[in-house]
Amino acid sequence: MKSTVRNVIAAAALSMLASHALADVKIGFMATMSGSAAALGQDMYDGFMLALEQNGGKLGGQKIDLIKEDDQLKPDVGVQIVQKFIEKDKVDIVAGVTFSNVMMAIAKPLADADMTYVGSNAGPAPLAGKQCSKGFFFASWQNDQQAEVMGAFANDKGYKKAYLLAPNYQSGRDQIAGFKRQYKGSVVGEVYTQLNQPDYSAELAQLQAASPDVVYVFYPGGMGVNFIKQYRQAGLLGKVPLVSASTVDGTTLPALKEIALGAVTGTFWGPDFNNATSKAFVAAFEKKYNRIPSQYAAQAYDSALLIDSALKKTGGKVADKQALRTALRAADYASLRGPFKFDVNGFPIQDFHVFEVAKDGAGRVSLKTIATPLKAHRDAYVGECKL
Repeated sequence: MKSTVRNVIAAAALSMLASHALADVKIGFMATMSGSAAALGQDMYDGFMLALEQNGGKLGGQKIDLIKEDDQLKPDVGVQIVQKFIEKDKVDIVAGVTFSNVMMAIAKPLADADMTYVGSNAGPAPLAGKQCSKGFFFASWQNDQQAEVMGAFANDKGYKKAYLLAPNYQSGRDQIAGFKRQYKGSVVGEVYTQLNQPDYSAELAQLQAASPDVVYVFYPGGMGVNFIKQYRQAGLLGKVPLVSASTVDGTTLPALKEIALGAVTGTFWGPDFNNATSKAFVAAFEKKYNRIPSQYAAQAYDSALLIDSALKKTGGKVADKQALRTALRAADYASLRGPFKFDVNGFPIQDFHVFEVAKDGAGRVSLKTIATPLKAHRDAYVGECKL
């Protein structure tokens, strides 16, 4: 009898171990997938899912249970989603997040729960500095950096007077700060507009009166489409040089097309990159979705590759958070951006490039790499991070 009981207990224990070994890794993926900025979140989701599908629904050899949520670009909704991820879904990793106002709202509940977070877009300044967290890894960039590369480019072009516009929220303020940090000329206008404002006629009138040598803008999603169209209608595109971040990109160019030709933007990656990972990603994305991938798709795809590399190192195990985070920090994979490494605050040290809106070899409006003003570039706030 005792032998039978022991055998039953042993069998149960083996069954539990087997089920534990086969347990899916749960990832809570949150992005802005509705409203005027829906294209950004959708591209992020599509990029992440492409990597997952290429790996047979697995990352690091472990089956992934992906739980998708739309934060609606509302910080309070983002907080509710994170609470659901942690308390109900019991996810192992939170990923995604499109906008910095949402990211700032969810940062504390994520950190309080000691959650591992792998971001694929928003990189607000406070989280790179004093509010950095040991469990946060940003596969994209720190907000200021896309603007910093444009400030450096404006210097290289000899522009003496700059006019700056951005929406009045965390990332908009970060972007303006980043441009000014690198730019050595004079700022003749600094304007913050409402988030998702559709009409810029008043701002464009003020801009023309200031007679700048260059205009820098940060208007992601539908804001960028509206601004560029109105900038051209005002007769300014081609007359007053326009440099930008997240304004003319893979999510806005399908709507803007030839209207945006000649505009310039800055970021960490472009669809014309020649490394093997990038070329394979662009080809697979275009085949599956029938469009040129945006940086949002690229960032999310790359974040999935990062998670894949970490789970390979841990043997698919996520219970040991320190081991998982050490594996993420190693960034031991072929990124589509090329070589990079994580800084102490969980943000990448990487190159930043300048792209011009131009037609590609197939005659499609896309982005062409024209310069790399910042190499192995660290963010401005890492010195404030006390990890």
